[in-house]
Amino acid sequence: MRVLDYLELEDRIRGGIVTATRQQRKALEGAGIDVVESPWVGDGPVDAARSRVTGGRAFREYDIAHCNVVGPGSVAVARHATRNDIPLVLHAHVTAEDFGESFRFTDRLAPALRPYLRWFYSQADLVLCPSEYTKSVLREYPVTTPIEPVTNGVDIDSLAGFEDLREETRERFDLEGMVVFCVGEVFERKGLTTFCEVAKETEYDFAWFGHYEEGAAAGEATRYWTNNPPENVTFTGWMDDKRAAFGAGDVYLFPTKDENQGIAALEAMACGKAVVLRDIPVFEEFFTDGEDCLKCETREEFVDALRRLDESPDLRERLGENARETAAEHSLDRVGERLVEQYERLLEESHSGTP
Repeated sequence: MRVLDYLELEDRIRGGIVTATRQQRKALEGAGIDVVESPWVGDGPVDAARSRVTGGRAFREYDIAHCNVVGPGSVAVARHATRNDIPLVLHAHVTAEDFGESFRFTDRLAPALRPYLRWFYSQADLVLCPSEYTKSVLREYPVTTPIEPVTNGVDIDSLAGFEDLREETRERFDLEGMVVFCVGEVFERKGLTTFCEVAKETEYDFAWFGHYEEGAAAGEATRYWTNNPPENVTFTGWMDDKRAAFGAGDVYLFPTKDENQGIAALEAMACGKAVVLRDIPVFEEFFTDGEDCLKCETREEFVDALRRLDESPDLRERLGENARETAAEHSLDRVGERLVEQYERLLEESHSGTP
């Protein structure tokens, strides 16, 4: 089986979609699948078009097309797959709900995105998404195509050695004591304002490890907080090695407003960190309050949770150990098995003519 696992504009985007796609590829390769990363003959669409004009092929050969974003390149792949009876999988990493409060103007664009996503995802033979929560969101659009939740997983091997980077990272950013941290792109949907307001009410060092926009694309909250951070909050900017963040931090604080799953939270759990989450529907599927995390709704509850963890090292250790077990349930081996199961079913239906 040869699978196209395509991430349009891969070299220009950041964040969870990139991580999820690369984890898919690693999981598939571990399952013995031949993975193609680009659909184009040559180095891109221009070379592919040139090949087509001169009588050659524009698209490479593959048995399954699996696209991870929603742009024009993915639309072209979808049309090619449909014309050639190639099973088409579209991965719903993007919803209108999680698009809002990300960058400047995304709040205004999010409602208009919904009909486009309904049309785009409805072309597929199968839509994959990270959670039952995302499936329910897509059904409300409505997307009527078959939808299957498949965890994004966590690449536990990629975190090996994080402990060795603890001291140098804490020294680099002047972090001491119980460090409260977050990892990933800095914007309001991720709970930026709550993160900073909670910091102002505590005495702990807070660090957000991740890129933030500084130009015209930056959202209002991002511009405000990165230029006026509380005294105990550090925004590190882009980190070349994510392991440094997980090494330096002690309690992972993730007051996000909406997620399709939350890969960085799983990574923190894989590192045995105590995790504090906002109590939102998607986390009900994966995490249990008081067992592998603490869940909060208000700023006061977040502050109280951090103080409990500071006062009780035993609680931090227990939550962290249980969190490791939770993360292990999302191993890439399991991701690979689930993806291959879906691909084989689609190929069987395609060959048998089953709709």
